[in-house]
Amino acid sequence: MGYFRNLFIALAIFCSALSFAQTDATAEEPSLDGGSISSQFDYIYQKSGNYRADGKRYEVVRTLSLDKLRQNVIDTINVANKKAAQLQGVIKTQESSIASLNQKLSETTKNLSSVTDEKDSMSLLGAQVSKTTYNIILWTVIFGLLLLLFIFKFRQSNVLTQEAKGNLADLESEYEDHRRRALEREQRISRQLQDEINKYRKSK
Repeated sequence: MGYFRNLFIALAIFCSALSFAQTDATAEEPSLDGGSISSQFDYIYQKSGNYRADGKRYEVVRTLSLDKLRQNVIDTINVANKKAAQLQGVIKTQESSIASLNQKLSETTKNLSSVTDEKDSMSLLGAQVSKTTYNIILWTVIFGLLLLLFIFKFRQSNVLTQEAKGNLADLESEYEDHRRRALEREQRISRQLQDEINKYRKSK
């Protein structure tokens, strides 16, 4: 019985911290089949019984309920890990897209240089112009278009990358905050438990 009580307290501390990441403006109906981790603990408290033995109070919880709650906690952690992996994937995709765009720009520049070197003069809007003049006009237009395209793609990719990095940083910050709160709660409960034990020993 002491094992289940300790397991229940540990799960309560850890999962109460995780439940802060699940915001919901409406009231939740306690259940193990849905809702936040906090509401599921409320359900466990409501459905548990208690008794006293040797001057100590014990909570009696069904093993099936504990197994269900443990699986729900595992699922919540898996979802958070999956989201972090997805954000990392988005960052890598955007970085790959930028590298590919730079490579295409380099290849286009080389191809254009090769084509213009093959001819001494070109026809531009029906008029023959020198190679130098044609190159100046052509390169100006092409570089202008490529620059606009590159700036657009870069900004789009940068926005998505920064957003993904920001979301990942927020997720890591929330995780660290929840872990810190869980540790503080565990320490506070441990101190309270030690105080109760001391009081009990003094009362004997």
